Amino acid sequence: MASLKENLQLEEPLLKDSVLHRGDQIVDIKGTPTPTTKNRTGSWKACKFILVTECFEELAYYGIQFNLVTFLKTILRQSNVSAARNYTNWQGTCYIAPLVGAIVADSYLGRYRTTLAFFAVYLMDALSSSSSQSAVFFLGLYMMAIGAGGIKPCISSFGADQFDDGVPAERLKKSSFFNWFFFSIYIGSFVSGTVVVWVQDHCGWVIGLWIPTLFIALAIGSFLLGSSSYRVQKPLGSPLARVSQVVVAAFLKRNVRLPRDTSLLYELTGDASMADDSTKKLQHTPVLSFLDKAAVISSAEELYFDPWRLCTVTQVEELKIVIGMLPIWATGIVFFSVLAQFSSTFLEQGRMMDTSVGAFAIPPASLASFDAVSVILFVPIYDRVLIPAARRLTGNERGFSELQRFGIGLFLSVLVMAAAAVVETRRLELDRMAAAPMCILWQIPQYLLVGASVVFACVGQSEFFYNEAPESMRSLSTALGLLTVSLGSYLSSLVVTVVSTVTTRGGEPGWIPDDLDKGHLDRFFWLIAALSSLNLAVFICCAKRYKCKNVS
Repeated sequence: MASLKENLQLEEPLLKDSVLHRGDQIVDIKGTPTPTTKNRTGSWKACKFILVTECFEELAYYGIQFNLVTFLKTILRQSNVSAARNYTNWQGTCYIAPLVGAIVADSYLGRYRTTLAFFAVYLMDALSSSSSQSAVFFLGLYMMAIGAGGIKPCISSFGADQFDDGVPAERLKKSSFFNWFFFSIYIGSFVSGTVVVWVQDHCGWVIGLWIPTLFIALAIGSFLLGSSSYRVQKPLGSPLARVSQVVVAAFLKRNVRLPRDTSLLYELTGDASMADDSTKKLQHTPVLSFLDKAAVISSAEELYFDPWRLCTVTQVEELKIVIGMLPIWATGIVFFSVLAQFSSTFLEQGRMMDTSVGAFAIPPASLASFDAVSVILFVPIYDRVLIPAARRLTGNERGFSELQRFGIGLFLSVLVMAAAAVVETRRLELDRMAAAPMCILWQIPQYLLVGASVVFACVGQSEFFYNEAPESMRSLSTALGLLTVSLGSYLSSLVVTVVSTVTTRGGEPGWIPDDLDKGHLDRFFWLIAALSSLNLAVFICCAKRYKCKNVS
Protein backbone atom coordinates (compact mmCIF):
# COMPACT_ATOMS: atom_id res chain seq x y z
CA MET A 1 0.00 0.00 0.00
CA ALA A 2 2.78 2.42 0.93
CA SER A 3 4.75 1.82 -2.27
CA LEU A 4 1.60 2.18 -4.37
CA LYS A 5 0.84 5.56 -2.82
CA GLU A 6 4.43 6.81 -3.10
CA ASN A 7 4.72 5.80 -6.76
CA LEU A 8 1.39 7.31 -7.71
CA GLN A 9 2.06 10.61 -5.99
CA LEU A 10 5.26 11.14 -8.00
CA GLU A 11 2.91 12.20 -10.78
CA GLU A 12 0.47 15.09 -10.78
CA PRO A 13 -3.03 13.61 -10.21
CA LEU A 14 -5.49 14.11 -13.04
CA LEU A 15 -8.70 14.13 -11.03
CA LYS A 16 -11.50 15.83 -12.94
CA ASP A 17 -12.17 18.39 -10.23
CA SER A 18 -8.68 18.74 -8.82
CA VAL A 19 -9.17 22.47 -9.32
CA LEU A 20 -11.12 22.31 -6.08
CA HIS A 21 -7.86 21.61 -4.24
CA ARG A 22 -5.90 24.47 -5.79
CA GLY A 23 -6.98 27.39 -3.66
CA ASP A 24 -9.47 30.21 -3.62
CA GLN A 25 -7.30 32.52 -5.73
CA ILE A 26 -8.23 35.85 -4.16
CA VAL A 27 -8.30 38.57 -6.81
CA ASP A 28 -9.55 42.12 -7.20
CA ILE A 29 -12.67 42.95 -9.17
CA LYS A 30 -10.68 42.93 -12.44
CA GLY A 31 -9.17 39.50 -11.77
CA THR A 32 -5.72 40.71 -10.71
CA PRO A 33 -4.19 38.42 -8.02
CA THR A 34 -4.26 39.86 -4.49
CA PRO A 35 -0.46 39.94 -3.89
CA THR A 36 -0.11 42.71 -6.48
CA THR A 37 -3.12 44.70 -5.24
CA LYS A 38 -3.05 44.02 -1.50
CA ASN A 39 -2.21 47.58 -0.48
CA ARG A 40 -5.22 49.04 -2.30
CA THR A 41 -7.82 46.33 -1.66
CA GLY A 42 -9.46 44.65 1.30
CA SER A 43 -9.38 45.42 5.02
CA TRP A 44 -11.40 48.39 6.29
CA LYS A 45 -11.01 50.36 3.06
CA ALA A 46 -13.33 47.82 1.45
CA CYS A 47 -15.46 46.97 4.48
CA LYS A 48 -16.67 50.53 5.00
CA PHE A 49 -18.71 50.17 1.80
CA ILE A 50 -19.97 46.74 2.89
CA LEU A 51 -21.07 48.06 6.28
CA VAL A 52 -22.96 50.99 4.71
CA THR A 53 -24.56 48.60 2.22
CA GLU A 54 -25.69 46.31 5.01
CA CYS A 55 -27.10 49.24 6.97
CA PHE A 56 -29.27 50.33 4.00
CA GLU A 57 -30.36 46.76 3.29
CA GLU A 58 -31.44 46.26 6.88
CA LEU A 59 -33.28 49.59 6.85
CA ALA A 60 -35.38 48.10 4.07
CA TYR A 61 -35.77 44.69 5.72
CA TYR A 62 -36.75 46.00 9.14
CA GLY A 63 -38.97 48.64 7.52
CA ILE A 64 -41.15 45.71 6.48
CA GLN A 65 -40.58 43.44 9.48
CA PHE A 66 -41.36 45.72 12.41
CA ASN A 67 -44.86 46.71 11.41
CA LEU A 68 -45.79 43.58 9.45
CA VAL A 69 -47.98 42.22 12.26
CA THR A 70 -49.74 45.57 12.57
CA PHE A 71 -50.28 45.72 8.80
CA LEU A 72 -51.70 42.20 8.75
CA LYS A 73 -54.09 43.02 11.60
CA THR A 74 -55.23 46.50 10.59
CA ILE A 75 -55.16 46.41 6.77
CA LEU A 76 -55.69 42.71 6.00
CA ARG A 77 -57.90 42.17 9.10
CA GLN A 78 -56.16 39.04 10.43
CA SER A 79 -56.48 37.65 13.97
CA ASN A 80 -53.64 37.68 16.52
CA VAL A 81 -52.80 34.02 15.89
CA SER A 82 -52.96 34.36 12.08
CA ALA A 83 -50.85 37.52 12.08
CA ALA A 84 -48.22 35.97 14.36
CA ARG A 85 -48.14 32.79 12.25
CA ASN A 86 -47.87 34.69 8.94
CA TYR A 87 -45.12 36.88 10.35
CA THR A 88 -42.99 33.96 11.53
CA ASN A 89 -43.60 32.04 8.29
CA TRP A 90 -42.41 35.01 6.24
CA GLN A 91 -39.37 35.52 8.43
CA GLY A 92 -38.64 31.83 8.18
CA THR A 93 -38.64 32.08 4.39
CA CYS A 94 -36.18 34.98 4.61
CA TYR A 95 -33.73 32.62 6.30
CA ILE A 96 -34.26 29.56 4.09
CA ALA A 97 -33.46 31.54 0.94
CA PRO A 98 -29.81 31.98 2.07
CA LEU A 99 -29.19 28.34 1.13
CA VAL A 100 -29.92 29.22 -2.48
CA GLY A 101 -27.69 32.28 -2.41
CA ALA A 102 -24.87 30.37 -0.72
CA ILE A 103 -24.88 27.52 -3.23
CA VAL A 104 -24.87 29.97 -6.14
CA ALA A 105 -22.03 31.98 -4.57
CA ASP A 106 -19.78 29.05 -3.59
CA SER A 107 -20.37 27.08 -6.77
CA TYR A 108 -20.81 29.50 -9.65
CA LEU A 109 -20.88 33.29 -9.33
CA GLY A 110 -18.84 34.08 -6.23
CA ARG A 111 -20.09 36.27 -3.41
CA TYR A 112 -19.73 39.63 -5.18
CA ARG A 113 -21.82 38.76 -8.25
CA THR A 114 -24.35 36.76 -6.23
CA THR A 115 -24.94 39.74 -3.94
CA LEU A 116 -25.62 41.99 -6.93
CA ALA A 117 -27.95 39.43 -8.52
CA PHE A 118 -30.11 39.05 -5.41
CA PHE A 119 -30.12 42.81 -4.84
CA ALA A 120 -31.72 43.11 -8.28
CA VAL A 121 -34.41 40.59 -7.28
CA TYR A 122 -34.91 42.44 -3.99
CA LEU A 123 -35.37 45.80 -5.72
CA MET A 124 -37.81 44.58 -8.37
CA ASP A 125 -40.06 42.80 -5.90
CA ALA A 126 -39.96 45.56 -3.30
CA LEU A 127 -41.93 47.59 -5.82
CA SER A 128 -44.92 45.20 -5.65
CA SER A 129 -45.06 44.79 -1.86
CA SER A 130 -46.68 48.19 -1.36
CA SER A 131 -50.05 46.90 -2.55
CA SER A 132 -52.90 46.49 -0.06
CA GLN A 133 -54.38 43.67 -2.14
CA SER A 134 -53.70 40.46 -0.24
CA ALA A 135 -52.49 38.28 -3.14
CA VAL A 136 -50.23 40.95 -4.65
CA PHE A 137 -48.89 41.93 -1.24
CA PHE A 138 -47.94 38.38 -0.28
CA LEU A 139 -46.37 37.72 -3.69
CA GLY A 140 -44.15 40.78 -3.35
CA LEU A 141 -43.48 40.00 0.31
CA TYR A 142 -42.19 36.50 -0.33
CA MET A 143 -40.18 37.53 -3.38
CA MET A 144 -38.53 40.14 -1.18
CA ALA A 145 -37.77 37.33 1.25
CA ILE A 146 -35.93 35.49 -1.52
CA GLY A 147 -33.93 38.58 -2.47
CA ALA A 148 -33.03 39.47 1.11
CA GLY A 149 -32.25 35.85 1.95
CA GLY A 150 -29.94 35.43 -1.02
CA ILE A 151 -27.91 38.45 0.08
CA LYS A 152 -27.51 37.52 3.75
CA PRO A 153 -24.96 34.65 3.56
CA CYS A 154 -22.92 36.41 0.88
CA ILE A 155 -22.43 39.90 2.22
CA SER A 156 -21.21 38.92 5.71
CA SER A 157 -18.82 36.31 4.30
CA PHE A 158 -17.74 38.77 1.60
CA GLY A 159 -16.86 41.27 4.31
CA ALA A 160 -14.83 38.68 6.22
CA ASP A 161 -13.05 37.76 2.95
CA GLN A 162 -11.48 41.23 2.96
CA PHE A 163 -9.13 40.18 5.76
CA ASP A 164 -6.15 37.83 5.45
CA ASP A 165 -6.10 35.14 8.15
CA GLY A 166 -2.37 34.73 7.58
CA VAL A 167 -1.68 38.23 8.92
CA PRO A 168 -2.28 38.44 12.72
CA ALA A 169 -3.32 42.10 12.59
CA GLU A 170 -5.89 41.42 9.85
CA ARG A 171 -7.15 38.33 11.68
CA LEU A 172 -8.03 40.50 14.69
CA LYS A 173 -9.64 43.06 12.40
CA LYS A 174 -11.79 40.30 10.94
CA SER A 175 -13.02 39.39 14.40
CA SER A 176 -13.82 43.05 14.98
CA PHE A 177 -15.59 43.22 11.60
CA PHE A 178 -18.29 40.82 12.76
CA ASN A 179 -19.04 43.15 15.70
CA TRP A 180 -19.36 46.21 13.47
CA PHE A 181 -21.32 44.25 10.88
CA PHE A 182 -24.04 43.65 13.47
CA PHE A 183 -23.66 47.27 14.60
CA SER A 184 -24.59 48.40 11.07
CA ILE A 185 -27.52 45.96 11.03
CA TYR A 186 -28.94 47.48 14.18
CA ILE A 187 -28.39 51.05 13.06
CA GLY A 188 -30.80 50.08 10.30
CA SER A 189 -33.05 48.40 12.84
CA PHE A 190 -33.11 51.49 15.07
CA VAL A 191 -33.96 53.93 12.28
CA SER A 192 -36.66 51.59 10.95
CA GLY A 193 -38.10 51.01 14.41
CA THR A 194 -38.44 54.73 15.02
CA VAL A 195 -38.61 56.85 11.88
CA VAL A 196 -40.00 54.36 9.36
CA VAL A 197 -42.56 52.91 11.78
CA TRP A 198 -43.69 56.45 12.65
CA VAL A 199 -44.11 57.30 8.96
CA GLN A 200 -46.11 54.10 8.39
CA ASP A 201 -48.41 54.86 11.33
CA HIS A 202 -48.91 58.58 10.60
CA CYS A 203 -48.41 59.06 6.84
CA GLY A 204 -50.01 55.91 5.51
CA TRP A 205 -48.84 52.55 4.28
CA VAL A 206 -48.30 53.58 0.66
CA ILE A 207 -45.52 56.01 1.62
CA GLY A 208 -44.34 53.76 4.45
CA LEU A 209 -43.82 50.77 2.15
CA TRP A 210 -42.12 52.78 -0.61
CA ILE A 211 -39.38 53.84 1.81
CA PRO A 212 -37.80 50.33 1.91
CA THR A 213 -37.60 50.39 -1.89
CA LEU A 214 -35.55 53.60 -1.71
CA PHE A 215 -33.20 52.04 0.83
CA ILE A 216 -32.59 49.03 -1.43
CA ALA A 217 -31.60 51.36 -4.26
CA LEU A 218 -29.16 53.14 -1.92
CA ALA A 219 -27.72 49.79 -0.78
CA ILE A 220 -27.00 48.78 -4.37
CA GLY A 221 -25.32 52.13 -5.02
CA SER A 222 -23.10 51.83 -1.95
CA PHE A 223 -22.08 48.28 -2.82
CA LEU A 224 -21.10 49.26 -6.37
CA LEU A 225 -19.10 52.27 -5.17
CA GLY A 226 -16.72 50.00 -3.28
CA SER A 227 -16.10 47.60 -6.17
CA SER A 228 -12.54 48.74 -6.93
CA SER A 229 -11.42 48.08 -3.34
CA TYR A 230 -12.83 44.56 -2.92
CA ARG A 231 -10.93 41.31 -2.66
CA VAL A 232 -12.96 38.70 -4.51
CA GLN A 233 -12.72 34.99 -3.83
CA LYS A 234 -13.28 32.86 -6.90
CA PRO A 235 -15.86 30.06 -6.47
CA LEU A 236 -14.29 26.64 -5.88
CA GLY A 237 -17.07 24.53 -7.33
CA SER A 238 -20.10 22.96 -5.73
CA PRO A 239 -19.61 22.26 -2.00
CA LEU A 240 -22.52 19.84 -2.21
CA ALA A 241 -20.63 17.85 -4.84
CA ARG A 242 -17.53 17.74 -2.64
CA VAL A 243 -19.33 16.31 0.37
CA SER A 244 -21.42 14.01 -1.81
CA GLN A 245 -18.26 12.55 -3.34
CA VAL A 246 -17.00 11.64 0.14
CA VAL A 247 -20.28 9.96 1.08
CA VAL A 248 -20.48 8.02 -2.19
CA ALA A 249 -16.80 6.97 -2.14
CA ALA A 250 -17.03 5.84 1.48
CA PHE A 251 -20.17 3.82 0.74
CA LEU A 252 -18.65 2.16 -2.35
CA LYS A 253 -15.60 1.20 -0.28
CA ARG A 254 -17.55 0.14 2.80
CA ASN A 255 -15.89 -3.28 2.70
CA VAL A 256 -12.36 -1.88 2.30
CA ARG A 257 -10.13 -2.15 5.36
CA LEU A 258 -8.63 1.08 6.67
CA PRO A 259 -4.80 1.14 6.95
CA ARG A 260 -3.37 1.41 10.45
CA ASP A 261 -1.02 4.12 9.23
CA THR A 262 -3.25 7.10 8.39
CA SER A 263 -0.43 8.67 6.36
CA LEU A 264 -1.31 6.11 3.68
CA LEU A 265 -4.64 7.81 3.11
CA TYR A 266 -4.75 9.83 -0.09
CA GLU A 267 -3.82 13.51 -0.06
CA LEU A 268 -2.54 15.80 -2.78
CA THR A 269 1.09 16.83 -2.61
CA GLY A 270 1.92 20.11 -0.93
CA ASP A 271 2.41 22.07 -4.15
CA ALA A 272 -0.81 20.76 -5.66
CA SER A 273 -3.03 21.56 -2.70
CA MET A 274 -1.40 24.76 -1.54
CA ALA A 275 -1.43 26.87 -4.67
CA ASP A 276 -2.08 29.85 -2.44
CA ASP A 277 -2.60 30.62 1.23
CA SER A 278 -6.40 30.58 1.06
CA THR A 279 -6.81 26.80 0.95
CA LYS A 280 -4.95 24.73 3.50
CA LYS A 281 -4.77 20.99 4.00
CA LEU A 282 -6.65 19.67 7.01
CA GLN A 283 -5.05 17.15 9.32
CA HIS A 284 -6.64 13.75 9.74
CA THR A 285 -8.85 13.22 12.79
CA PRO A 286 -9.91 9.84 14.22
CA VAL A 287 -13.63 10.65 14.44
CA LEU A 288 -16.18 9.26 11.94
CA SER A 289 -13.55 6.83 10.69
CA PHE A 290 -16.02 5.24 8.25
CA LEU A 291 -15.65 8.33 6.04
CA ASP A 292 -11.87 7.77 5.88
CA LYS A 293 -12.53 4.89 3.50
CA ALA A 294 -13.18 7.50 0.82
CA ALA A 295 -9.44 8.33 0.96
CA VAL A 296 -8.18 4.74 0.71
CA ILE A 297 -6.32 4.11 -2.56
CA SER A 298 -7.65 0.79 -3.80
CA SER A 299 -6.49 1.06 -7.43
CA ALA A 300 -4.28 3.24 -9.61
CA GLU A 301 -7.14 4.08 -11.95
CA GLU A 302 -8.99 5.98 -9.22
CA LEU A 303 -6.35 8.69 -9.23
CA TYR A 304 -6.92 9.57 -12.85
CA PHE A 305 -10.61 9.59 -13.63
CA ASP A 306 -12.93 8.82 -10.70
CA PRO A 307 -13.33 11.52 -8.01
CA TRP A 308 -16.46 9.69 -6.83
CA ARG A 309 -14.32 6.75 -5.68
CA LEU A 310 -11.29 8.54 -4.21
CA CYS A 311 -11.21 11.72 -2.15
CA THR A 312 -8.40 13.51 -0.34
CA VAL A 313 -8.03 13.54 3.43
CA THR A 314 -8.79 17.28 3.34
CA GLN A 315 -12.04 16.63 1.49
CA VAL A 316 -13.03 13.97 4.05
CA GLU A 317 -12.16 16.28 6.93
CA GLU A 318 -14.33 19.02 5.41
CA LEU A 319 -17.36 16.75 5.70
CA LYS A 320 -16.35 15.81 9.25
CA ILE A 321 -16.21 19.52 10.14
CA VAL A 322 -19.73 20.11 8.80
CA ILE A 323 -21.09 17.09 10.69
CA GLY A 324 -19.27 18.18 13.86
CA MET A 325 -20.85 21.64 13.71
CA LEU A 326 -24.41 20.31 13.44
CA PRO A 327 -25.06 19.87 17.20
CA ILE A 328 -23.90 23.46 17.83
CA TRP A 329 -25.98 24.56 14.87
CA ALA A 330 -29.11 22.88 16.26
CA THR A 331 -28.94 24.80 19.55
CA GLY A 332 -29.39 28.05 17.63
CA ILE A 333 -32.93 27.06 16.65
CA VAL A 334 -34.45 27.55 20.11
CA PHE A 335 -32.46 30.78 20.56
CA PHE A 336 -33.99 32.28 17.43
CA SER A 337 -37.45 31.14 18.47
CA VAL A 338 -36.93 33.57 21.38
CA LEU A 339 -35.87 36.38 19.04
CA ALA A 340 -38.97 35.73 16.93
CA GLN A 341 -41.08 36.89 19.90
CA PHE A 342 -39.86 40.48 19.92
CA SER A 343 -41.70 41.28 16.68
CA SER A 344 -44.71 39.05 17.29
CA THR A 345 -45.94 38.25 20.81
CA PHE A 346 -43.95 41.12 22.36
CA LEU A 347 -45.71 43.46 19.93
CA GLU A 348 -49.11 42.00 20.81
CA GLN A 349 -48.26 42.38 24.49
CA GLY A 350 -47.36 46.04 23.92
CA ARG A 351 -50.65 46.74 22.16
CA MET A 352 -52.47 45.82 25.40
CA MET A 353 -50.47 48.30 27.49
CA ASP A 354 -50.70 52.06 28.00
CA THR A 355 -48.80 53.55 25.06
CA SER A 356 -49.08 57.14 26.29
CA VAL A 357 -45.96 58.69 27.76
CA GLY A 358 -46.74 62.28 28.61
CA ALA A 359 -48.03 63.93 25.46
CA PHE A 360 -46.60 61.23 23.21
CA ALA A 361 -48.17 57.99 22.02
CA ILE A 362 -45.55 55.30 21.41
CA PRO A 363 -46.34 52.79 18.64
CA PRO A 364 -45.81 49.28 20.08
CA ALA A 365 -43.53 48.40 17.14
CA SER A 366 -41.19 51.24 18.14
CA LEU A 367 -40.29 49.45 21.37
CA ALA A 368 -38.20 47.11 19.23
CA SER A 369 -35.86 50.08 18.80
CA PHE A 370 -34.61 49.47 22.34
CA ASP A 371 -33.27 46.15 21.13
CA ALA A 372 -31.33 48.12 18.50
CA VAL A 373 -30.24 50.73 21.05
CA SER A 374 -28.86 47.94 23.23
CA VAL A 375 -26.81 46.55 20.33
CA ILE A 376 -25.64 50.00 19.18
CA LEU A 377 -24.44 50.91 22.68
CA PHE A 378 -23.02 47.53 23.58
CA VAL A 379 -21.01 46.76 20.42
CA PRO A 380 -18.48 49.62 20.94
CA ILE A 381 -18.20 48.75 24.64
CA TYR A 382 -17.74 45.07 23.81
CA ASP A 383 -15.22 45.71 21.02
CA ARG A 384 -13.15 48.43 22.72
CA VAL A 385 -13.46 47.66 26.44
CA LEU A 386 -14.73 44.16 27.20
CA ILE A 387 -12.65 42.30 24.59
CA PRO A 388 -9.27 43.80 25.66
CA ALA A 389 -10.12 43.04 29.29
CA ALA A 390 -11.23 39.50 28.51
CA ARG A 391 -8.13 39.00 26.33
CA ARG A 392 -5.89 39.68 29.33
CA LEU A 393 -7.86 37.22 31.47
CA THR A 394 -8.36 34.36 29.01
CA GLY A 395 -5.29 34.65 26.81
CA ASN A 396 -7.57 34.29 23.77
CA GLU A 397 -6.81 36.94 21.12
CA ARG A 398 -10.56 37.34 20.59
CA GLY A 399 -11.25 37.71 24.32
CA PHE A 400 -13.94 35.05 24.26
CA SER A 401 -13.99 32.06 21.96
CA GLU A 402 -16.88 31.89 19.52
CA LEU A 403 -18.53 29.12 21.55
CA GLN A 404 -18.15 31.01 24.85
CA ARG A 405 -19.74 34.04 23.27
CA PHE A 406 -22.60 31.98 21.85
CA GLY A 407 -23.21 30.34 25.23
CA ILE A 408 -23.44 33.69 27.02
CA GLY A 409 -26.02 34.77 24.45
CA LEU A 410 -28.09 31.64 25.06
CA PHE A 411 -28.08 32.36 28.81
CA LEU A 412 -29.27 35.91 28.16
CA SER A 413 -32.11 34.55 26.01
CA VAL A 414 -33.47 32.74 29.08
CA LEU A 415 -33.48 36.08 30.93
CA VAL A 416 -35.32 37.69 27.99
CA MET A 417 -38.29 35.36 28.32
CA ALA A 418 -38.25 35.49 32.12
CA ALA A 419 -38.41 39.31 32.00
CA ALA A 420 -41.30 39.20 29.49
CA ALA A 421 -43.18 36.70 31.65
CA VAL A 422 -42.79 38.80 34.80
CA VAL A 423 -44.06 41.92 32.97
CA GLU A 424 -47.05 40.04 31.55
CA THR A 425 -47.92 38.54 34.94
CA ARG A 426 -47.96 42.00 36.48
CA ARG A 427 -49.97 43.43 33.56
CA LEU A 428 -52.66 40.78 33.99
CA GLU A 429 -52.78 41.38 37.75
CA LEU A 430 -53.39 45.10 37.21
CA ASP A 431 -56.08 44.40 34.63
CA ARG A 432 -57.94 42.00 36.92
CA MET A 433 -57.72 44.56 39.72
CA ALA A 434 -59.27 47.15 37.34
CA ALA A 435 -56.25 49.34 38.01
CA ALA A 436 -54.63 51.74 35.55
CA PRO A 437 -53.06 49.85 32.64
CA MET A 438 -49.36 49.10 32.78
CA CYS A 439 -47.09 51.52 30.92
CA ILE A 440 -45.51 50.11 27.77
CA LEU A 441 -42.09 51.29 28.94
CA TRP A 442 -42.00 48.27 31.26
CA GLN A 443 -41.19 46.26 28.13
CA ILE A 444 -37.85 48.03 27.77
CA PRO A 445 -35.82 45.55 29.91
CA GLN A 446 -36.83 42.55 27.80
CA TYR A 447 -35.91 44.42 24.60
CA LEU A 448 -32.55 45.50 26.04
CA LEU A 449 -31.81 41.89 26.99
CA VAL A 450 -32.65 40.82 23.45
CA GLY A 451 -30.02 43.26 22.19
CA ALA A 452 -27.39 42.00 24.63
CA SER A 453 -28.09 38.39 23.64
CA VAL A 454 -27.68 39.35 19.96
CA VAL A 455 -24.24 40.87 20.55
CA PHE A 456 -23.07 37.64 22.14
CA ALA A 457 -24.99 34.86 20.41
CA CYS A 458 -25.55 36.16 16.88
CA VAL A 459 -22.08 37.62 16.43
CA GLY A 460 -20.48 34.58 18.04
CA GLN A 461 -22.48 32.24 15.83
CA SER A 462 -21.58 34.13 12.64
CA GLU A 463 -17.88 34.12 13.49
CA PHE A 464 -18.00 30.45 14.46
CA PHE A 465 -19.58 29.30 11.21
CA TYR A 466 -17.23 31.42 9.08
CA ASN A 467 -14.01 30.46 10.86
CA GLU A 468 -14.76 26.77 11.31
CA ALA A 469 -16.14 26.21 7.83
CA PRO A 470 -13.93 24.77 5.07
CA GLU A 471 -12.80 27.55 2.72
CA SER A 472 -14.75 25.98 -0.14
CA MET A 473 -18.11 26.28 1.63
CA ARG A 474 -18.02 29.39 3.78
CA SER A 475 -21.11 30.92 2.19
CA LEU A 476 -22.97 27.63 2.64
CA SER A 477 -21.86 27.37 6.26
CA THR A 478 -23.02 30.94 6.91
CA ALA A 479 -26.33 30.06 5.27
CA LEU A 480 -26.68 27.05 7.55
CA GLY A 481 -26.18 29.41 10.48
CA LEU A 482 -28.89 31.68 9.11
CA LEU A 483 -31.13 28.66 8.63
CA THR A 484 -31.41 28.45 12.41
CA VAL A 485 -33.21 31.81 12.26
CA SER A 486 -35.70 30.29 9.84
CA LEU A 487 -36.17 27.13 11.85
CA GLY A 488 -36.45 29.19 15.03
CA SER A 489 -39.26 31.18 13.41
CA TYR A 490 -41.00 28.00 12.31
CA LEU A 491 -40.52 26.53 15.79
CA SER A 492 -42.11 29.64 17.27
CA SER A 493 -45.01 29.35 14.82
CA LEU A 494 -45.40 25.67 15.71
CA VAL A 495 -45.36 26.35 19.45
CA VAL A 496 -47.92 29.16 19.03
CA THR A 497 -50.16 26.82 17.03
CA VAL A 498 -49.83 23.92 19.49
CA VAL A 499 -50.37 26.15 22.52
CA SER A 500 -53.41 27.76 20.88
CA THR A 501 -54.88 24.36 19.97
CA VAL A 502 -54.27 22.73 23.35
CA THR A 503 -55.33 25.65 25.54
CA THR A 504 -58.57 26.45 23.68
CA ARG A 505 -60.09 23.02 24.20
CA GLY A 506 -63.37 22.90 26.09
CA GLY A 507 -64.35 26.41 25.02
CA GLU A 508 -61.49 28.07 26.94
CA PRO A 509 -60.08 31.34 25.51
CA GLY A 510 -56.58 29.86 25.52
CA TRP A 511 -53.24 31.42 26.39
CA ILE A 512 -53.08 33.71 23.32
CA PRO A 513 -56.64 34.87 22.49
CA ASP A 514 -57.43 37.99 20.49
CA ASP A 515 -58.16 39.73 23.80
CA LEU A 516 -54.98 39.04 25.75
CA ASP A 517 -56.62 40.24 28.97
CA LYS A 518 -58.59 36.98 28.91
CA GLY A 519 -55.55 34.82 28.21
CA HIS A 520 -52.24 33.75 29.79
CA LEU A 521 -49.47 35.05 27.59
CA ASP A 522 -47.27 34.91 30.68
CA ARG A 523 -47.51 31.10 30.70
CA PHE A 524 -46.45 31.04 27.06
CA PHE A 525 -43.40 33.15 27.90
CA TRP A 526 -42.48 30.84 30.80
CA LEU A 527 -42.80 27.87 28.43
CA ILE A 528 -40.30 29.44 25.99
CA ALA A 529 -37.99 30.27 28.93
CA ALA A 530 -38.05 26.61 30.00
CA LEU A 531 -37.22 25.46 26.46
CA SER A 532 -34.37 27.98 26.36
CA SER A 533 -32.96 26.68 29.64
CA LEU A 534 -33.00 23.12 28.33
CA ASN A 535 -31.38 24.32 25.12
CA LEU A 536 -28.58 26.01 27.10
CA ALA A 537 -27.84 22.77 28.93
CA VAL A 538 -27.64 20.87 25.63
CA PHE A 539 -25.33 23.54 24.17
CA ILE A 540 -22.91 23.30 27.10
CA CYS A 541 -22.63 19.54 26.61
CA CYS A 542 -22.06 19.93 22.84
CA ALA A 543 -19.55 22.76 23.24
CA LYS A 544 -17.42 20.75 25.67
CA ARG A 545 -17.15 17.93 23.13
CA TYR A 546 -16.56 20.08 20.06
CA LYS A 547 -13.07 19.97 18.50
CA CYS A 548 -11.97 22.93 16.39
CA LYS A 549 -10.67 22.21 12.90
CA ASN A 550 -6.97 21.40 12.64
CA VAL A 551 -5.17 23.01 9.71
CA SER A 552 -1.76 21.80 8.58
